[in-house]
Amino acid sequence: MARITVERQHTLGKEKAREKAEIMLQKLSDKYGIEHEWTGDTVALEGKGAKGTVAVEDEWVRVNIDLNFFLSPMSSSIQTEVERQLDKVLTA
Repeated sequence: MARITVERQHTLGKEKAREKAEIMLQKLSDKYGIEHEWTGDTVALEGKGAKGTVAVEDEWVRVNIDLNFFLSPMSSSIQTEVERQLDKVLTA
């Protein structure tokens, strides 16, 4: 099993960062079929072969995704996509 961890600092404030994280989650959902559900400032992620969380804090957004055996070979491309989407939405 592979684990993806991405952390990005921001200056948007928690509410705006949460809005931006939702945009990223929609794009990842469209591309990888990952479902998500908010509980407070944390999102639970689940899809075929992937499970994880996104935590939105005052100055950080932290993404942790565990990939099953079948998705593990794609971990670097999935991580690159998460980083790209997160960087894009946090600076937009």
